[in-house]
Amino acid sequence: MPHEHGKRTTNCPKCPDHTDKHCELFCEKCDIPVCSTCVISDKHEGHDISDILKKLSSKTKDFQNDLEELETRIYPRYEEIISNIQSEKAELETNYGKLTTAADIRGEIWHQEISTVVNQWKSDIEHMKNKHMVVLNKHTDDITHSIIELRKIIQDLRAILESNDTSLKQAATYKSRNEEFRKLPCKIQVALPSFSPQKVNKEQLNELFGTLSSLSINTDEHGYTMNTSVSSPLVKSLLDEPRPTATIDTSYQYLRSITCLSDKVWTSGTEEVMNLYNHQGKLLESIQTESGNMPWDIALTRDGDLVYTDPEKSTVNMVKNKHIQTVIRLQGWIPRYVCSTSSGNLLVTMNSDDDRQFKVIRYCGSTETQTIQFDDQGQPLYSCDYIKYISENRNLDICIADNKAKSVVVVNQSGKLRFRYTGHLSNTKESFNPFGIITDSQSQILTADCTKHHIHIVDKDGQFVRYIDNCNLRDPCGLCVDTRDNLFVAELDTAKVKKIQYLSTQY
Repeated sequence: MPHEHGKRTTNCPKCPDHTDKHCELFCEKCDIPVCSTCVISDKHEGHDISDILKKLSSKTKDFQNDLEELETRIYPRYEEIISNIQSEKAELETNYGKLTTAADIRGEIWHQEISTVVNQWKSDIEHMKNKHMVVLNKHTDDITHSIIELRKIIQDLRAILESNDTSLKQAATYKSRNEEFRKLPCKIQVALPSFSPQKVNKEQLNELFGTLSSLSINTDEHGYTMNTSVSSPLVKSLLDEPRPTATIDTSYQYLRSITCLSDKVWTSGTEEVMNLYNHQGKLLESIQTESGNMPWDIALTRDGDLVYTDPEKSTVNMVKNKHIQTVIRLQGWIPRYVCSTSSGNLLVTMNSDDDRQFKVIRYCGSTETQTIQFDDQGQPLYSCDYIKYISENRNLDICIADNKAKSVVVVNQSGKLRFRYTGHLSNTKESFNPFGIITDSQSQILTADCTKHHIHIVDKDGQFVRYIDNCNLRDPCGLCVDTRDNLFVAELDTAKVKKIQYLSTQY
């Protein structure tokens, strides 16, 4: 049986009923391996018989599908849930601290004679906080236990798939638990207590001090959701010759960033206006930044809302129903490039005020949930220059085009370095100057080399695939890809957007 890379061998088990025979066939009805003698016996008369190697091949594909779902869908969702709970626990201290402070302020108004009442209230609050923390800690422990089980299953599946001696016995004993883990953990919903002060009455100190609502903790089985569709993306082949299919003339002096809707393209340049065009080049909408400053970069959220960074104000802003709201405000750091992730988070690149540090921050809403700055040896992952376009791949890798370092830096969703791409080996004498970066439905990474006027296509593991260099590109800068894998390239100096087809529509 042919296996990938030709590294695996298959041993047909001996027949338990006919010791001189090997089970080279498989009875579909009995779900067991059989030999040729078994097949002609009455025991398997009329049963569907298949080749054991084909059966093993089918089992191997099941292993691969389970592994892919665990690694790319289920396990990352569990990690995201645990991260959100950790953020909730961090906010817990702040919220309960506010209650304690409210009790303190109320107590200071009263005479020293009621200090015992104040202490009693603080004790009640502390008890609620501890009870709340116990529930969250137990919830965390339960999810952590599930994560450990998931890691063990993934490890076992990898061992089976990477084994040089894959047997049907291993396949027959494996039982998929993916269905069990698709049901994500319940979500703990807590209604925080609130403080309602009353007018001071010395006759009824305890009653009139105020009321503290009880701690309400509920379990919502459907609080967390996950896309249960596990179908793999269709495989598209590269065209022999990529071809331009449309050109959009914009009104910018210099065009920097673009981001795609289904049939429209948002653009931003060196002016304070962000423009929306259709593919025929018609201007549909214009939005001016709230501060009047140039937006450094733009992105679209999962809900279709426009996001832009304002370095002058150190803010990240969202345009919702044509109204602009600030969702992130920084101190000591300057936001630069931004992208929206498949989970609905924002990834923001930023440099410090003194230009000596650079990092990537993941935000859930306005809450910081992850910092990516150093590798396992404590060394900076990125240069300190601020030109670093960012994109998330389908396997949840985070890809950054580090222009000053002349490399594409790719880390996994946990922030661990996977690889650096420094240009095609055949062009080692030429300087690699990556600007815009995007990923497509095939998990390929596309990055614009502005000074060489072409696009590099790299696979998800950093291996060079090809150039897009015959489409008369001039100073390619920002990139985006629509749902049909049409590539849109923003040309810096010409301020044109060029639409390019580089993948076949045949599957």
